This record gives sequence, structure tokens and C-alpha cells, in this order.
Amino acid sequence: MTEHDYTAVSDWWATSIIDMEPGRIAFRGHPIESLIGTLSFTEMIWLMVRGGRPDKAQADLLEAALVAGVDHGPQAPSIAAARMAATCGLGLNNIMASGVNMLGDVHGGAGEQCAELLISAQARWTDGTPLEEAVSRAMHDWREERGKIIPGFGHRFHRPVDPRAPRLMALVRAAATSGAVSGRFADLGEAIQAEIGTKRGNPIAMNIDGATAVIFCELGFPPPLSRGLFCLSRSVGILAHGWEQMQQGGRNKGPMPPSILPTYRPETSDDLIEP
Repeated sequence: MTEHDYTAVSDWWATSIIDMEPGRIAFRGHPIESLIGTLSFTEMIWLMVRGGRPDKAQADLLEAALVAGVDHGPQAPSIAAARMAATCGLGLNNIMASGVNMLGDVHGGAGEQCAELLISAQARWTDGTPLEEAVSRAMHDWREERGKIIPGFGHRFHRPVDPRAPRLMALVRAAATSGAVSGRFADLGEAIQAEIGTKRGNPIAMNIDGATAVIFCELGFPPPLSRGLFCLSRSVGILAHGWEQMQQGGRNKGPMPPSILPTYRPETSDDLIEP
């Protein structure tokens, strides 16, 4: 193998994340032995994804967001899928993959979408436009392009308050008071919440996706990482439910008990496709 060939192979998976060879492991320049026992798991996530180390206030905010999104019960598709997978005889890795794979644009992706909306509103606000006008314009453009649903607000179960959001927002406000974050994305999130509530005539909850999107934006994470970080968070709940279901037993459990059958709706002539 020529030196050129060796370099081409060596560069195939070039990375700045890990430097590893026999007897040596270093993450972004830090030997693993210097991190074990000194770095928290939340700080490790920051180091791996972004490089550098967060200060304590940043790490605390990130950890709060990760804790808040861990679980929402078996009615959440990601958890339901994991528990069903467990009754099919799969191992924990397959169970967890089944649950995480349910986290798409509708279930699990709203945080990323809300972060995109917040950043869009932020761009309008920084050009001198008043906060309320910036939010209104960003929401109008969002609905024109993506439909009427504003991600990060409203909840099927928690009305008018998602109990997770006020606590997270209070932590953001405290961090902003200490200068750890700007607080501007918190202002934007609450302004969007107020705008929706005013237009519909009654209050609406900021949900977990909205509150964590505020935190991730305050911490400088790009929107796609909102979804990735939520996957990390929810994987803890998926693991817990998958393991619990393995202990409970059960075989081939579907989405409803066998005694309850899905409604059968016969096709009408309007449903049939003419040959």
C-alpha cells in the first residue's frame, strides 16, 4: 500500500471527536482516564456533540431539559412500541431501537421544529422589529409554509398547563438573571404562547417540546440537535419501560387487549377504485 493509499484509507472516517489507538482513547483531546470520575454524563454529551465543556449553569440547564423529556407513559407511541417489542421476545437493544425509531416529525420532532421557529422569530426581532410583531410575522410565515399547527404548544392531556414547561422556563429565567444565557429565546417562546392564546381566545400550554426548544436555543444548539437530544432523553424511559415489560412477561401484546377488536368499516362503492 502506498503512502497515498494509506492516507486515503485513514481519512475515510476522519473525525475530531475521538483519537484512538491501542492503549489510548481521547475524546476531543481529553484522555478518557482524565474524564472518568470527573465529568458528568451531561457534560460528556456536551463535549462529544459540541466540543469544550459547559459551565455549571449551562450543564444544569441541559440536564434539566434531558430529565424533563425522559418519559410520558405507555400512551406515548415511543414507549408503547418499546413495550410491544419486549413482548415479541426482542433483546433490550432491539426494544430501545424500536422505541427510538418512533420519534419522527410528529412524535419527537416538534422540538426541532419549534427551535426553527424560535430562530426565525429571533432573526426578525434582531433587526429592530418589536417582539410581538417579530413573533406574529414568524408564525404567519410558518403557517404559510408548513400548515396551521405551531410546534411546541398545546397538549393532548395537559390543558392549560404542561407541568414540565413552567419549571423549565423558571430555570431559564434564573439562568438569564445570572447571565448564563440571554433569555431572549424564553421571551420569544412566551410571546408565541401568548399570541396563540390570544388568537384562540383561551390559554394554551407550552409543552415539553417548546420548553426544551427554548433551552436548546438558549444554549446554542442547532435545531436538529433538539431532536437528537430528545432521543437521548426519551431513550431512558424506553429502557425503563422495556425492562419493566420484560419482567412482567406477556407474549405478542398488541396495541389493545384481545377482547377489544378494531372497528370494521366495510368499503362503500365510493371507496372502490374502478379498474
